[in-house]
Amino acid sequence: MQFQQTTLSNGLCVVAEVNPTAKSLAAGFFVRTGSRDETPEVAGVSHFLEHMVFKGTDRRTALDVNLEFDRMGAQYNAFTGEETTVYFAAVLPEFQAACLDLLCDILRPSLRQEDFDVEKGVIQEEIAMYDDLPHFRLHETIMSRHFDSHPLGNAILGTKQSVAAMKRDDMRAYFDRRYSPGNVTLVGVGNLDFDAFASQAEALCSSWKPFQADRSREPCDGTKTHDSIVDEKLSRQNLGLMSPAPSYQDEQCFAAQVLSTVLGDSTGSRLFYALIETALADEAHTAYSGMDGVGVFYTFASTAPEAAGRVLDIIRREFKKFLDEGPTDAELQAAKNKIASQATLKGEQPMGRLVSVGFDWMYRGRYEPLAQQIERIFAVTGEQVLQLARRYDIASATTLSLGPTAVTG
Repeated sequence: MQFQQTTLSNGLCVVAEVNPTAKSLAAGFFVRTGSRDETPEVAGVSHFLEHMVFKGTDRRTALDVNLEFDRMGAQYNAFTGEETTVYFAAVLPEFQAACLDLLCDILRPSLRQEDFDVEKGVIQEEIAMYDDLPHFRLHETIMSRHFDSHPLGNAILGTKQSVAAMKRDDMRAYFDRRYSPGNVTLVGVGNLDFDAFASQAEALCSSWKPFQADRSREPCDGTKTHDSIVDEKLSRQNLGLMSPAPSYQDEQCFAAQVLSTVLGDSTGSRLFYALIETALADEAHTAYSGMDGVGVFYTFASTAPEAAGRVLDIIRREFKKFLDEGPTDAELQAAKNKIASQATLKGEQPMGRLVSVGFDWMYRGRYEPLAQQIERIFAVTGEQVLQLARRYDIASATTLSLGPTAVTG
C-alpha cells in the first residue's frame, strides 16, 4: 500500500491509501462538522443537511443522483455524528471518475425549497423512529446529561420542534459557515489512480471558496450526575454510565481501546462474565469513543427492572476492582488480539479502511498504516491501562436509567 496526499489551492485536502491489489475502491468526503457545531436555533441542521446533499444539484436532480450511483453498482451512503459528516461510495475501479464526479457535485447541493419541505417530514419521522429505540434514547440523553452545556451535549437529530422551525435559509447559512474546503478532506482507499483522482478533484472542487470554519474545543470532565427516566411502556431497564476518556488526538487512545475491551467487550470481558454469563443482563458492554479534544467511556446494560439495581452495583464493583488490580496478562493479550483481528478483518476491504484513514487525517493530520496501528495496540502495557483507568476514574460516572421503574444511586 502507498499513501499519497495533496492539498488544493483552496485548502481542500486530498489523501489516499492506494492498494493496487484491491478489487474495489472507496471514496468519501469527510466534513469536520456535526451537532457540536450547531446553535440551539438550528439543532439537527447537520443531519438534515446530510439528507439534502442527496436531493440534487444544479447539474442533477435527486433521481439523477440515485440512478447514477445505481448504474455504477455503488454502495453509497452518508452519516452524521457529533463532529463529522461523511459522504461515501464504494465502486469497481473502472468507475473511479464517474464516482468522484458525482460525489464532488453533490457536495454543492441546490437545497431546493420543495425538496427541503418534503425532507423535513422525513427527518421528523426519523426522530420519531429513534425515539422508539430505548438504547438510542438512553445514549442521546446521557450525552446531554454528561456534557450539559458543552456543545457535545447537542442531539444529532435535533428535536421535532427545532426541525419544524428550521428554514431553508438557515440551512444555507450553516452550509456557508461550515462547508469550507479547508474544513473538508477527500479520501480514497483501494485500487485507484491517485494522479487522476487528485487532478479530477482539482478540476471539480478548486472553485469552492475558502473561509474560516473554526470549532470551540473546550475540555469537559462530565457532570457525574445520577438520574432515572421512567417510561412505563418499556419492559426492560436500560442502564448507561459515562465517564471521561482521552481524546482522539491523545496517544493514550490505544490504551483506552484496550481498557474498554477488557472491561466490556461483547464476549469474554469482565462485564460479559459478570452479567451475561450469569443471566443478569441480555446485553452489557463498554465502548471507548475518542472525539475532538475530549473522549468518553460509555457502558450500556439491558436487564429486567427488578434486577437493575443489582446490575448497576455489579458494574460499579467490577470497575472498582479493576482500579485496584488492573488487567491480568491473559485479559490484556486477549483484548489486543481482538482489536487487531477486528481491525484486520475490517481493513481487508477498501470500504472498511475508509473511515479509519479519513478520521486519522481529519483528527490528527497524519496517516497511520494498519500494521502500525496494530503495533501500537500490542505495545500497550498493563500498567498503562491501569494508570489510564485511574487517571480518568472510570468508576466515577454520569449514570442514567431508562425503563419502567426508577433506579436510585
